[in-house]
Amino acid sequence: MAEQSDGRIAVRVLVIAMLGFLVNFWAWALISPLGNSYGEALGLTGVQQSVLVAVPVIVGSLGRIPVGALTDKFGSRRMFPTVTVLTILPVLFIGFVAETYAAMLVGGFFLGLGGTAFAIGVPAVNQWFAPERRGTALGLFGLGMGGTAISAFTTVRITDAYGPEAPFILVACVLAVYAVASALLLRDKPGRPVPTGSFLARTWATARIPATGQLSLLYALGFGGFVAFSVYLPTYLVNAYDLTAADAAARTAGFVVLAVAMRPVGGTLSDRVGPVPVLLAAFVVTGVLALVAALELPLIPLATIAFLGLAAALGAASGAVFALVAQVAPQDKVGAVTGIVGAAGGLGGFFPPLVMGAVFDLVGDYSLGYVLLAVSSLAVAWFTAGPVRRAARARADATATH
Repeated sequence: MAEQSDGRIAVRVLVIAMLGFLVNFWAWALISPLGNSYGEALGLTGVQQSVLVAVPVIVGSLGRIPVGALTDKFGSRRMFPTVTVLTILPVLFIGFVAETYAAMLVGGFFLGLGGTAFAIGVPAVNQWFAPERRGTALGLFGLGMGGTAISAFTTVRITDAYGPEAPFILVACVLAVYAVASALLLRDKPGRPVPTGSFLARTWATARIPATGQLSLLYALGFGGFVAFSVYLPTYLVNAYDLTAADAAARTAGFVVLAVAMRPVGGTLSDRVGPVPVLLAAFVVTGVLALVAALELPLIPLATIAFLGLAAALGAASGAVFALVAQVAPQDKVGAVTGIVGAAGGLGGFFPPLVMGAVFDLVGDYSLGYVLLAVSSLAVAWFTAGPVRRAARARADATATH
């Protein structure tokens, strides 16, 4: 009976954590769809507009490090409602108060807090599921990154239909409802390991774990590649294939949806065959398809197949990375490791668009950028087959010994 009760609680925690990830990411991504509108209203330069959109993402990525460590210390039941309630404040500030560029930057800075929810959800799910089921569970939790797609699909439409404050009111209300629900329904597993010592000491100790650096590299390419394509693919399709902005946005939406859907697939496959083989296959596929994309073949069907293949591979890789986190991270440091790895993934999404833009400005073509992606992917595949595989085996042997 106790096992059945724990099983029900585990499913409930998974659902509540995934919803928390989704609604906080929805809030985190509110500025990006309105970037052009803010640029016109405030008379921003292209650089200023880029900074405005980037600030929440950068803060949300780096903020996962302290939030993950705090989750290890205080538990997800406290951290999810706390972060969600605090995220309401910048949502309302941007929607009703911010009227200058400086005010928008301040609001965007604190809006980044919503992006840290990822580092709360992973340890929440991890503690309730047995090792052989964690890949699937964490993959399903990863569906919450679809919150960015909800924002992309709805924010402009709601603004046009009901006014500029409407999306912020809606999201604030959703966050408030979730904060109450999570406080009532989330549970931390009794007897979970609680770390001791100062935050800085624990963070430094976590950063020194070899697996932390390895996982950060894998996630920087897997999830970072997804972020980069979701941000830059519309611009690429317009410049390279002369699509309309609406058509490019629709195709990008398809890329995002497929990548999100493949995240739990990557987690499930990791439970069955191990995360290392899944990651190795995903990175090799990414490298090959990046070379195909570099040829700029006809969009229908060859380039479309290549981009959808890239979405599937990057989504599966993102799910497999956190299946590997569940295997190699010390149980009292899952949140801290998740914070650092999640930060690497978020930041990894910024460099490819900058590289692609610079390449296009220099030579008027994107091919070199895709070649660099291919080389990076194949190099990370080699790293996965070597050091990462050996580290995973050593951890498995040590666990079996104990």
